[in-house]
Amino acid sequence: MPYDGRDIANFILDICDENDRKITNLALQKIIYFCHVWSLIDFDRPLIKQRFEAWQYGPVLPYVYREFKEFDASPITKRAQKLNIETGKKVVASIRFDETTEDWLKRVINFYSRLSAGQLVELTHTENGPWAKVWKHESAVNPGMKIDDREIKIYYSQVIPPYGIQ
Repeated sequence: MPYDGRDIANFILDICDENDRKITNLALQKIIYFCHVWSLIDFDRPLIKQRFEAWQYGPVLPYVYREFKEFDASPITKRAQKLNIETGKKVVASIRFDETTEDWLKRVINFYSRLSAGQLVELTHTENGPWAKVWKHESAVNPGMKIDDREIKIYYSQVIPPYGIQ
């Protein structure tokens, strides 16, 4: 740990497929974010290597967004790819988790994937939450609109985790 966001995205998509849940890019971004949030709280470590950016509809990993941009608001039907350094070819991003991490991720994913994209956006737009602090930034500049993991941890450590995640 931490992982590439494309690995987590594909794991989420696989779990959602197993449960016959259709996921859009917007919903996927929020589910990845909440997996990252609860990893910071439950394990005191980030799930994702890269930082999220504050976009209009909530936290986003831009490189994961671009991977699935072609689907717009339609359900995602392919998997993210990344470059295999040994072969120089693109391959489907994947990772094997230890049993504890996999079980924990499945619980988080199963909770959040039942919510609509709109509900997920609403959950990220909480007053004084990490997204809002970056989005409503008052100074003249805020390069990259990056959401700091410390802010995520401070805010969500005061929030009761959703049922079934603890």
